Amino acid sequence: MDFSTLGDRVTNARLFRGSEAKPFLAPRGVFVAKNKLFVSDTGQNRVFIWNKIPTSEFQEPDVVLGQLEVADSGRNSGGDVTANTLQYPSGIWSDGEQLIVADAWNHRVLIWHTLPTSNGQPADVVLGQPHFRTNLPNVKGIGNDPTSQTLNWPYGLFSDGQSLWVADTGNRRILFYKTIPKENYTPADEVIGKPAFTTRDYNNDDPIWPYSIKLNSKGQMAVADTQFYRVLIWNSKEDALSKPADIIIGQDNFDACGQNQFRLAPEANTLNWTYDACFYKDGILINDTGNSRILYFDTIPEENNAFAKAVIGRENFTTSSEFKGNMHGTQSAIYWPFSITTEGNTLFMADTGNHRLVICDLKGEI
Repeated sequence: MDFSTLGDRVTNARLFRGSEAKPFLAPRGVFVAKNKLFVSDTGQNRVFIWNKIPTSEFQEPDVVLGQLEVADSGRNSGGDVTANTLQYPSGIWSDGEQLIVADAWNHRVLIWHTLPTSNGQPADVVLGQPHFRTNLPNVKGIGNDPTSQTLNWPYGLFSDGQSLWVADTGNRRILFYKTIPKENYTPADEVIGKPAFTTRDYNNDDPIWPYSIKLNSKGQMAVADTQFYRVLIWNSKEDALSKPADIIIGQDNFDACGQNQFRLAPEANTLNWTYDACFYKDGILINDTGNSRILYFDTIPEENNAFAKAVIGRENFTTSSEFKGNMHGTQSAIYWPFSITTEGNTLFMADTGNHRLVICDLKGEI
């Protein structure tokens, strides 16, 4: 990789590709807690745990979930769905002591109440399904209405260590659990983006295709609303239960839904297939996936359609995913990153299109 393509806002950049025996394939989830690294190796239906942040380009994981061996990669381990298997895992969260994974194509969320220590360790709790051996959308299959207990393509999730938010993407809503569930098929306590749990229709001021959820220590909530090319921000997580978002990043109003606002090239205030966001210090990092870049806002915007202060991953705000530098391949720069997270001043990017992580330090003044 040509690390200069990341720009002058970062330093000490390096690559991490996972297991040398069988490297990442389209990883869509990355999270760090207590110096432990968690990666959803989505294309190979597995989740990796490293008990210490790796320092080399390749390092074998301490634990692999969804498979019994690092060499394995089949959907549901090549068999039926169980408490041990995964199919297209995406969003991931941990506090270093427990682990929660959005098992997207099994239409469920898996919870380990203690951090797994062995390969293929079964989950303790399943949400979205009545038990571990079913995996239809909304339990009864496509076309059936959702309920407070069902899920359909849950791609993202987040916890503050006490409560749990799940991006129930296919049902175009977010489910809220006041406490992290201890029992299978626990019903959600509240729904964000719908007037009732069984509602399927949506308005433009609802989350249309919520892919990820993040909260900061102030209680602000950010939702990457992919299909409308925007990030929704509530200044209070409690407000999300009863009102539309306070701020829109990427669009001017709730009805606007243009890819890069229908412009020929991206700009400092436009987005394209936005799959994640991450609060950082007093501001926020936006994972502008379709433009293969990360936008940085040094404060949380107070008005819609705000302009980013800095860009990471492209030489300027008007350079898109497809530029002369990747004419003969995408390896020289980040390409379609799906997930970002920070630990201190270190930024971890799931560089999904290049089947790797990019790890770098954010400079003191971005």
